[in-house]
Amino acid sequence: MRHQLSKVQYIMVIATLTGFASGLLAVLLKIMVHYLQHWIKEKQVSEFAFLLFPAIGLFLAVLIINLFFKRHIEKGIAMVLRAIARKSSYIPLNHTYLHMITSSITVGLGGSVGLEAPIVATGSAVGSNLARVSDLNYQERTLLIACGAAAGIAAVFNAPIAGVIFAVEVLLTETVVSYFIPLMISSVAGVLCSKIILHENFLFNFALKQTFDYRNVPYYILLGILAGFVSLYYARVYKATEKKIHHWKMNAYIKAIIGGCLLLAIYFVLPPLFGEGYGSVKTVADGSLSTFTDNTSLLARLGSNWGIIAFTALIFLFKPIAAGITIGSGGNGGNFAPSLFSGAYLGFFFSKLLNNMPWLKIPVGNFSLVGMAGVLSGVMYCPLTAIFLIAEITNGYELFIPLMIVSAISFFIVKSYEPFSMETKQLALEGQIFTQKKEKNILTSIKLDEMLQDTYDSISIDKKLGQLVEVIKKSEKNIFAVTDRNDRFEGFIELNDVKQKLFQPELFDKITVKSLMKKPPALLYNDQDMHYVMEKFDHTQSWYLPVLSRDGKFIGFISKTKLFNKYREILSSQVDLYEEE
Repeated sequence: MRHQLSKVQYIMVIATLTGFASGLLAVLLKIMVHYLQHWIKEKQVSEFAFLLFPAIGLFLAVLIINLFFKRHIEKGIAMVLRAIARKSSYIPLNHTYLHMITSSITVGLGGSVGLEAPIVATGSAVGSNLARVSDLNYQERTLLIACGAAAGIAAVFNAPIAGVIFAVEVLLTETVVSYFIPLMISSVAGVLCSKIILHENFLFNFALKQTFDYRNVPYYILLGILAGFVSLYYARVYKATEKKIHHWKMNAYIKAIIGGCLLLAIYFVLPPLFGEGYGSVKTVADGSLSTFTDNTSLLARLGSNWGIIAFTALIFLFKPIAAGITIGSGGNGGNFAPSLFSGAYLGFFFSKLLNNMPWLKIPVGNFSLVGMAGVLSGVMYCPLTAIFLIAEITNGYELFIPLMIVSAISFFIVKSYEPFSMETKQLALEGQIFTQKKEKNILTSIKLDEMLQDTYDSISIDKKLGQLVEVIKKSEKNIFAVTDRNDRFEGFIELNDVKQKLFQPELFDKITVKSLMKKPPALLYNDQDMHYVMEKFDHTQSWYLPVLSRDGKFIGFISKTKLFNKYREILSSQVDLYEEE
């Protein structure tokens, strides 16, 4: 088929297939989780029996990972970004199903995380593998990864524009205009799967009860500020909780059970934290939350009004703790849904609190919806996705102005404190993923071992000039490594430095290699990244630097010329899809 189509037509076909496949898998995952949670409600033998299921879900997820996936899997959006930057956009085939299995069990049985990150990982894996079997290049593989992610997000929210914006904003740090066509095709294909297969009660949508009132703009500004700081709180508390539990030195199964017990205690006090929580989000965003479950009877003492305000505050404060416990204990899921959940309760809390003032009445439902966008923008670093997602799930753009205000303020506050999102911060600092800096992205995509020239000859430090001459005769290089008896690097000799001595045979047995050798201006090691390598080249102004193993053994030289040529090659490969091959 490829020979009968142009390059662009062929990519459109693959993008369509990616969209349908990713959309179907996203729909299947939603159905699996829906029926698991429905089964829990039906089989519940007592009022609190559901509290036991999170521990079972975490235990089963750890069991599956240990038995079938070598005790570890890379999770979520960070995995996809790392594959794009460090693995030439190749994602292993097993990622097309492992996230579905582990996340459906984790979330379906009550883990307090979302399905969106596993859906993105699954859709991206579908796109990567379809691109691989279709023999597409790196640029096209990366585009297909984004197509799979866009289709997954579009399908799960019935929001095709948000799917496209998410792919561009989160996965594609450098976007060519022509990328939008295959992204839109994939996103629409994903939404069609959702509309055809899923029932209305599966979909995450709302009906606005009140229109936008410009007189509420000052309160939306206050909500944006609050959403920014709550987003920072969410990120730091989640990472601290997840890291603390992840580093517990104990059996993985015991850790899963302890994590499940911790969730049991939290769910007993705050039942809405069970699972994704989209059902309770709908209640909050509709402004119809008027009662709450108080199993401790403590909040009831505050009265119905202040009790519900305190209850909603505890919900968004404890959500990152519950999510961190779920992931740290071995579960699989993401923070997309939890950030929407926290934002909805934050908006509800904020509006309810202000409505206690006798002269003020602001729409609770609208502020809950806008709060969702504010926290999603701040936690996931995707303000445009947040704006278009809420606009689409409310079936219009009535709230577009407050959505822009709150998302922009929240994102600005978070970026002022943390340049990278909580999920990508460490990888970005290590140069493992792409950022918005194009030069660094190109260096990130270059691997040191690919640039290494290992055909250089070496000579022992205890040899004479005559033996060096014999090495020079057989070599085409003009630089030679000097090593000790244990093959550890000592220095190097450049041909220009010994050229005159080569025509003085009487010196061959008198001059030692050690006396001719000089020390390099810097040493590189084979586990260092290209950002460090380029810094060393800039600092030393050298054209060659030696690369060693950590035990000091000489591996080869890296050439600045070769590195620059590779840089230019990558730069020239980033072309529009419609350009002729």
